[in-house]
Amino acid sequence: MWSLPPTDTVLHFLSLVAVAAQGMTAALAAGRRSMDWLGVCFLGCITALGGGTLRDLFLGHYPLAWVANPVYLALAGGAAFVTILIARLVHRLKVAFIVLDAIGLVVFTMTGCDVAWQMDATLPIVIVSGMVTGCAGGVLRDVLCNDVPLLFRSELYASVSVVTGLFYATAFGLQLNAELWTILTFVLGISFRLLAVHYKWEMPKFVFTGEEER
Repeated sequence: MWSLPPTDTVLHFLSLVAVAAQGMTAALAAGRRSMDWLGVCFLGCITALGGGTLRDLFLGHYPLAWVANPVYLALAGGAAFVTILIARLVHRLKVAFIVLDAIGLVVFTMTGCDVAWQMDATLPIVIVSGMVTGCAGGVLRDVLCNDVPLLFRSELYASVSVVTGLFYATAFGLQLNAELWTILTFVLGISFRLLAVHYKWEMPKFVFTGEEER
């Protein structure tokens, strides 16, 4: 097996930022559905911690991240609540939503890969764990808000997570500087996601209506 990278303080800091960012995306989404304040905070926790919870359940990684570190729960709910108070000051909520969601997608993908690799998982499982951690919380948020999840919309989303995970995982094998590689992966992932949104990059679509057989 490749050797594990040293503890990455940069990734830990970015994880805290991502938890807050996803809590804020949940609040913005909940505001469009006129949820009450408790519902907003609850949705913030589900969005920020849902992907990591599913990852830990799939991998048998206990205790769950937010159980071991309740500060994540407080941070997610607190970020959602603060967003209620400042949302009216944000004039371009759509842009804020996309940027915050991109931060969560990229950082959670890296943390998911990190957790799986520390459990000696194979590379495919590492990548899938990163994708589940990065994407599942946003899917839960959108489903609970009765929106089509970003994962299933036109711009690249899960593909960004896969590319980010593959790029990040190369540091495990090449024994590169963990903190520098984390920053490079973060920049790559964020840039990829925002460029995909701006230029509307899409995966090929499968369209089958049944009319072709007539």
